[in-house]
Amino acid sequence: MKILIIEDEKKVANFIKQALVEQLYTVDVAYDGEKGLEMGLSDEYDLIVLDIMLPKLDGYEIIKKIRNENITTPILVLTAKDAVSDKVKGLDIGADDYLCKPFVLEELFARIRSLLRRQSVDKSNILKLDNLELDTITHTAKRGDKKIEFTAREYELLEFLLRNKNRVLTRSIIAQHVWEYNFDVESNIVDVYINRLRNKIDFGNNKKLIHSIKGVGYVMKVEDD
Repeated sequence: MKILIIEDEKKVANFIKQALVEQLYTVDVAYDGEKGLEMGLSDEYDLIVLDIMLPKLDGYEIIKKIRNENITTPILVLTAKDAVSDKVKGLDIGADDYLCKPFVLEELFARIRSLLRRQSVDKSNILKLDNLELDTITHTAKRGDKKIEFTAREYELLEFLLRNKNRVLTRSIIAQHVWEYNFDVESNIVDVYINRLRNKIDFGNNKKLIHSIKGVGYVMKVEDD
């Protein structure tokens, strides 16, 4: 997932960037409104985190211009302007959520995950890896000609793995994105659900798609022959 931060306070921007990179997001930063708009109009991002009070071009104008180009990238406004009228204005012109400074990282992460889940519906609804296909609209899956049934939590885990295929994911990252809580090192819940998926996806297939990375976590990929 690729996120754009538009924030003129470099300490704040770099703090958020580092925190998101540790969550395995890809992050770009713009320190003024004009550069932020230029990058936002590329439509290459899954989410934009936007300050309102920016040099050269304020956040409200950025929202208007992005929405005028029919770009639907979710926009999370992150600003010190906490008046109700400011929030209403931002939401009315096209922002998707609003978080006031100072903020807690856990809440920022939760809001980002929520917006990305909503946005995923508008992306390609078929996720593929080798002969495994997952339809994110109907929540159905098949490997080859075999249909696979999942529980709701198994589905969420599989979708997250497929959207991050070929990337090593720690148990902590998986737990935060699928279960939305901080990972307890004593918990084996991620391993339990991974094993359930393996039994449904990999059992009976020569090519295994879910792989353990010792001491780290898991990766979903097709192994080289």
